[in-house]
Amino acid sequence: MQKVVVLNGEVVNYDHQIDWSKLPGDVTAYDSTSQDKIIERIQGATVVVTKEMPMPGEIIRQFPDSVKMVCEAGTGFNNYDIDALKERGIVLTNIPAYSTQRVAHTAIMLMMNLASSMQEQMRMLAVGNHDNFSKHLMVTHEELNGKTLGVIGFGNIGRTVIKVAQALEMNILVSTRTPRDDFDGIHFTTQDELFAKSDFVSLNLPLNQATHHMVDAQVLDSMKSTAFLINTARGGLIDQDALVTALQQHKIAGAGLDVQEVEPLPDDSPLFTLPNAIVTPHIGWRGLETRQRLVKMISDNIAAFFDGDPINQVV
Repeated sequence: MQKVVVLNGEVVNYDHQIDWSKLPGDVTAYDSTSQDKIIERIQGATVVVTKEMPMPGEIIRQFPDSVKMVCEAGTGFNNYDIDALKERGIVLTNIPAYSTQRVAHTAIMLMMNLASSMQEQMRMLAVGNHDNFSKHLMVTHEELNGKTLGVIGFGNIGRTVIKVAQALEMNILVSTRTPRDDFDGIHFTTQDELFAKSDFVSLNLPLNQATHHMVDAQVLDSMKSTAFLINTARGGLIDQDALVTALQQHKIAGAGLDVQEVEPLPDDSPLFTLPNAIVTPHIGWRGLETRQRLVKMISDNIAAFFDGDPINQVV
């Protein structure tokens, strides 16, 4: 029986409701693995499974010859050194679309909360301030219908965000690498126009060299002062220092971030205390049903590889 090693299983199984033993093969699952333990733990393994775990070239080049496939237990695979995998002839698979609806719903949730100043209301209640009840509403409260949502990226998640936003009667702008004609009320345009005209901007694209810090100080300056930035994709898409400055100086109205440039977010990050920022701990993929679906799709990837017909192969 071929050996499968899960190196950081607790990232997915943090609540002990996920059963890694359901994967095909002889499965060994570690809760976490330090960089200096990786090579020791994958000896004799055919498949190595990780979740958003840094896997640099100097580690991959030391992999035993037994390793034939690595599986990133998620959609993004920027944590792997692709050149090193190609040098070693190791197949890389990922898990596309397992969290599409949950991530899209997280983006919509952040938009709704920002439009309702929900984070400010919760902070007021936390310190015993009931002015929103005893006086007039002390915070801003806006409708989403009629507002313009700009979506960067037109993959599964971006399209699902658009579907929900259209049900909320929002106007839709999209910027994507592939030129497209307008359809179904969606207007395809440039990134410059999208950032300048949108009331909300949702980032829904992968992190790579071309997209790293695509939202920088110049882009933030181009947005409306009343606009909100939503990121449920990858933290590195945004220059986080530039965003903090923009929020502090009220260059934009606010930001909703389910992902941050460094995760976990440092305890002293100003994003925790800024009144116009909502940060959540990368919850978009963490629903129980989502994680169960993830493990089923990992199992399918491994079984297909064992059968000589890999699926979801990216390298």
